[in-house]
Amino acid sequence: MTTLPDLEALDALLKERHSCRAFLQTEVERGVIEGILRAAQKVPSWCNAQPWKVTVTRGEETDRLRQALTEAAMAGGHAPDLAFPAGYSNEYQARRRECGWTLYEAVGVAKGDRAGSARQMMENFNLFGAPHCAILSSPAELGPYGAMDCGGFVSAFTLAAQAAGVATVAQAAVASYAPMLHEMLEIPEDRLILCAISFGYADTSHPANGFRTSRAPLDDFATWRG
Repeated sequence: MTTLPDLEALDALLKERHSCRAFLQTEVERGVIEGILRAAQKVPSWCNAQPWKVTVTRGEETDRLRQALTEAAMAGGHAPDLAFPAGYSNEYQARRRECGWTLYEAVGVAKGDRAGSARQMMENFNLFGAPHCAILSSPAELGPYGAMDCGGFVSAFTLAAQAAGVATVAQAAVASYAPMLHEMLEIPEDRLILCAISFGYADTSHPANGFRTSRAPLDDFATWRG
């Protein structure tokens, strides 16, 4: 059988990566963050437009951001730049529920404990305690194709971070409060805020980091012709 060491190394990195939901307060060195960003920007994009821009926070700016997000979430009123999914059905709903309930079980939130699930949900706006957050945006004029290109950037960022020993979690919830983010972080209105990536070093002792999501078998998503 043919051996493919580069593919095996990439597959191992993908298996190691997970959405971290509890971080240590230790900051990541600026040079390491720059290395992650340089690696991530090598992904392909439509016409090589490279539509992504990131606003990266550290120190007091991260704390200011988490405080503003928490206050906005408590006040309610989602206003994302990019519409959230209209719904989840069939296997997509099943996977979403599995992820949610596995997380709740890991952190000790029982089914029906609405107060407990609400507390865990609010951790999104605390950035799960991460010392850094990268807010990702794309030009509005590029529409869904710019957003699709940025999805590749998110994947590359999380993998590059994993290779550097840095944990990440990509968060759509943060983009719920786009107007506040535009104003606070001075992100131009002609750019769509797509998501955040909170990152730092994982708190491996925290139960939220003790579970992993499953992946569908190959035949569930690949169709062969010829």
